[in-house]
Amino acid sequence: MVGTQAKNVSRWRPRLTRRRFLAASALAAGGVGVYTWRVEPHWIEVVERDLAIGNLPAALRDRLLVQISDLHVGDSVDTAYLIAAMKRISSLQPALTVITGDFMTCESPEHIDTVLRVLEALNPGPLGCFAVLGNHDYTLDWSRKDVADALARRLFAVGVHVLRNECRPIDGLQLVGIDDLWSPCFHPEAVVPKVDWKQPTLTLCHNPDAVDLRRLAACRGWILSGHTHGGQCKPPFLPPPLLPVRNRRYTSGEFDVGNGRRLYINRGLGHLLRVRFNVRPEITVFRLREA
Repeated sequence: MVGTQAKNVSRWRPRLTRRRFLAASALAAGGVGVYTWRVEPHWIEVVERDLAIGNLPAALRDRLLVQISDLHVGDSVDTAYLIAAMKRISSLQPALTVITGDFMTCESPEHIDTVLRVLEALNPGPLGCFAVLGNHDYTLDWSRKDVADALARRLFAVGVHVLRNECRPIDGLQLVGIDDLWSPCFHPEAVVPKVDWKQPTLTLCHNPDAVDLRRLAACRGWILSGHTHGGQCKPPFLPPPLLPVRNRRYTSGEFDVGNGRRLYINRGLGHLLRVRFNVRPEITVFRLREA
C-alpha cells in the first residue's frame, strides 16, 4: 500500500494550464517592465579601462580621466540621481573630467539653473572639467544657438570649460572640442587644420557619426563621444534596435575608425525616455597611458 502511494506521488506533475501560463507570463513581463523603468535607468556602471595616447607627457601618465555624457537634465531624469552621480565621480578623484554633450533636454533655457545645481556637486579634479555641447543643448529642434550660448556661458561660471571648435592645451595634452554635428555650430574646419596631430591629442565630439566625415579625416588618436545612450534597450546577443546614428555599428564602447583614430562611445547617464534594458548608464574611468 505504501509502495503504491509512493508510486502515485512520483507520477504527479503540476498541470500547466493556459491560465497559469498567462499569469506567469504577465508576472514576468511586469517584473521586466519594473526593472526597465525603475532599476536600470539609475544603476550606473563604472567602466575602468586604459586610454593609450602617443607621446603622453610624463606628468599625465597613470592619472585618471573621467568621461560622462548625456545627462539630459530635465523633466524625465531625476535630479537627485544626477547629483548622486556627480558625487560618485568626485569620490573617484580624477585628474581631469570631460563631458561629451547633451547637458539638458529643453525647449528654452528653462533647465540651465538645474544643470548648474547638478554640476555644483562635481569635483572634476586639479586639471579641471572640459566639455562639448550636444544636439539637445540647442533645444528640441537642435537649432537655437542663443540657448546653447547661454548654457556655455553659465557653465563657464561654475568651472566647466565648453570647447566649441577649439583646442586647449592641458599639461602638454591637446584637448580638441568640436561642436555638435546636428547643430548650427558644427565647424570642425575652424580647428582641425590648426592642430598639430603629431602631438598628444584627445578629441571630444558628441555625435560619433562626425568621425566618418572628411572634415575630421585629419584627426588622430582618441575621439570620445556619447549621443547613442547605447540604444537604451538591447536584446541579449543582438544589437540595439534603435540608434540615433547613421552608422549603425556605433553603439557603445571602443571602435577602430581607421587612419590612426580610435573612437569611444559612452552610454550616458540620462535618458529621453526613462527606460533602459541591458544598457546601464555609464561613468567611464580612463587611466592615461603612454601608447
